[in-house]
Amino acid sequence: MQGFGIVGLTASAALLRKSLVTLTTLLRRQLLVDLEIPSRDKSYQWFLHWMSSHQRQRRACPSPASRRSLLSYITPRTHHLAVETACTQLPGGAISTTFTLVPGPGKHLLNYHNTLFQVTRERNIKTLDLQTGSPFETVKLTTLYRDRHVFTQLLSEAQSLAQKLTQGKTVIYTSWGTEWKEFGSPKRKRPLESVVLDGGIKESLVTDVKDFLASSSWYYDRGIPYRRGYLLHGPPGSGKSSFINALAGELDYNICVLNLSERGLTDDRLNHLLTNLPERSIALLEDVDAAFAKHSRGQTAEDGYRGANVTFSGLLNALDGVASGEERVIMLTTNHRDRLDPALVRPGRVDREVYIGWAREGQVREMWRRFYGEGYKQGEEDVVRILKEVGVLDGGKEVGREKRAEMEGEGMWGRGISTAQLQGVFVYNKGDPEGAVRGLKRMLSSESRGGVT
Repeated sequence: MQGFGIVGLTASAALLRKSLVTLTTLLRRQLLVDLEIPSRDKSYQWFLHWMSSHQRQRRACPSPASRRSLLSYITPRTHHLAVETACTQLPGGAISTTFTLVPGPGKHLLNYHNTLFQVTRERNIKTLDLQTGSPFETVKLTTLYRDRHVFTQLLSEAQSLAQKLTQGKTVIYTSWGTEWKEFGSPKRKRPLESVVLDGGIKESLVTDVKDFLASSSWYYDRGIPYRRGYLLHGPPGSGKSSFINALAGELDYNICVLNLSERGLTDDRLNHLLTNLPERSIALLEDVDAAFAKHSRGQTAEDGYRGANVTFSGLLNALDGVASGEERVIMLTTNHRDRLDPALVRPGRVDREVYIGWAREGQVREMWRRFYGEGYKQGEEDVVRILKEVGVLDGGKEVGREKRAEMEGEGMWGRGISTAQLQGVFVYNKGDPEGAVRGLKRMLSSESRGGVT
């Protein structure tokens, strides 16, 4: 009987433990609520950066004593940290590196407006993203069921902080697998007036893009695909990329840079990326001639070019095929317009072509005044006179395509000076107009042997 009693007590204890576990599970389901944020969701990075900022802010600026409750005295610290490193190349060639500390994998405690959360960041090393090779991650927030309304408030605050960090700046995206990822830190918006182009080109392009963005209903009512493509062509250093940066700042848009020669970029990926651009973004395909020159004899449109995995027909379909995206502004740039296949630049794929050439006299004068003001008139005249003496101001004159190709073949076209070259001289001699004149003379004399290009 005594043995039976011990067995009975053991069974009762096991049943009690099982009942407690069941009761705890039921209570947890009733009293607690979880919010899971996967790493693929936009709010994932927003939350991580917000949490780091929130923890620092609570330690630096605690709540006023008159408003404190018992929970307000709890200021948890993050003990598991991860670093995110962003590198940005500055105009001078130097590399700027920024380190951001965010909550790492593990469990964290968070006090948000006197509501306690358990934050769990988990990394599944057994499940990898096939495109990037990175493990999938999730962040799970757990709190009392009665406080579930705070989730929306918290995420809205995280989004506002993310927007504040990019306010007045342009975000540059690059393709990462099938997704767009931010490249480096957001760049300060470039003022439109800082880009000096010739003959009202800048104003005309800005007006055209703004008119397109304001005409969505016009396109939809007529059944026309709502997308517009631009081709900016001309010699290097003439201001094509600078204008696109300034245009993005003027429109409060971001820029998605796509390299068609990127290894691993396929037709399907290209189409997916151009169809799923981030909101308010300009798609930029730079130096498109480098990946898609005219086909060599015997090469079909299905073949790739110069090692690129994207086919020519794949690019054409991504630009205006049945599955191509809408509500899209795409910019193509090239230094060699004559190398592009006519099929690429026909209307519907490229709706407007703009030649941006060598510096003209008006551009030189405007750049001089931007750097040195109106008080150095003699220096301005000296610079214009020097450039005229060596004949480089005529290099920017636009000619017909056939004539320009003929001149280029004879080595005649391309003689000029770019706005980038002028800017380099002026930046080096900032605050010294006389030094700028001397520097320009030295540059022209050193390059005169082979012509200014």
